[in-house]
Amino acid sequence: MTALAISDTEGQRVLSLSGRLDATTIRNVWRDARRAVAEATGRRIVVDAANVDYCDGAGIALIVDLLRQRKTGEVEVANLKPAFATLLAQFDLAVLDHDLDPPPKRRSSIEEIGAIAADAGGDLRDQVSFVGEIVAALAFAIRHPSTVRWRDVWAICERVGADALPIVALISFLLGVILAFQSAIPMKKFGAEIFVADLIGLAMLRELGPLMTAILLAGRSGAAFAAEIGTMTVNQEVDALTTMGLDPVRFLVTPRIIAALLMTPLLTLFADLISLLGGAITLQSFSIPFVTFVKEVEGIVDFSDFMAGFVKSFVFAILVAGIGCLRGLQTSAGASAVGDAATRAVVSGIILLVIVDGIFAVLYFFLDI
Repeated sequence: MTALAISDTEGQRVLSLSGRLDATTIRNVWRDARRAVAEATGRRIVVDAANVDYCDGAGIALIVDLLRQRKTGEVEVANLKPAFATLLAQFDLAVLDHDLDPPPKRRSSIEEIGAIAADAGGDLRDQVSFVGEIVAALAFAIRHPSTVRWRDVWAICERVGADALPIVALISFLLGVILAFQSAIPMKKFGAEIFVADLIGLAMLRELGPLMTAILLAGRSGAAFAAEIGTMTVNQEVDALTTMGLDPVRFLVTPRIIAALLMTPLLTLFADLISLLGGAITLQSFSIPFVTFVKEVEGIVDFSDFMAGFVKSFVFAILVAGIGCLRGLQTSAGASAVGDAATRAVVSGIILLVIVDGIFAVLYFFLDI
């Protein structure tokens, strides 16, 4: 049982604690003790702990809270047993009087812009450096195929390629249906529904097929790569590989890059075919037979149009897998670090995909492809 006795003498107030000071007994005592300290304005306060039989962390918290009430007068602890005094000595009241986690100082707009620019520049430098490491690792893998962990490559191929077929088929089919339906309605006013086949063929094979496939892989496989390697980084498994003399880029990144290079072009080809199928089925409702649709696509789309989109898929594969692995290796410590790495992988991957696709568009324009 915990008890608190309050006695006033000339110039001081004595708070006598007795019994057990633990989490289950100090609730009422704590409230009464704080009130007694607050009412003793200008007087010296002595906390007498001679009769305290037991004191755990909650009891020490009570004593520390009373000691921090210095604004109402000097507070002193007397007769505390050595074992309990050792617990109390761990707390520095001078430190506790200050905010241990103050809000960061607000910077000016110029400083904020400079910090953002510096972060962007540093991230760009890291990406360029990582691209160099990937190229070196791939060159080494080509010269020494036996060093590649092919069992892991085939397992990753299954996750990146075969497991992604349903979502790629769904999105591609719906994209073909939407393009055909939305373009056929205004074209019908001019009796030009047949040219919808030209639109779908060129748009899907040159642009939307490889781009939408890469975006899907960025949200699916890129995030998975970042989460997998990020978890290994947080668990210090990457540090262990380095300690054992293994290059994390060759050991972890190379199999994922190879798998992405093998699967992304195949998924792009699959997406092109499914989207054309969706467009052909939609145009059936506009009285355009399937054979007519196929002949129209064959007449407008040539081999260069197909290769223009197919070549992009290889570059997009390196971007998606590389950014995912880079964000995983950059994962910091903390409970939310892996989630942040996956988020950054998706966002960075999609932004770079759009930028690179724009570069391809300008390049094809000047090359007249």
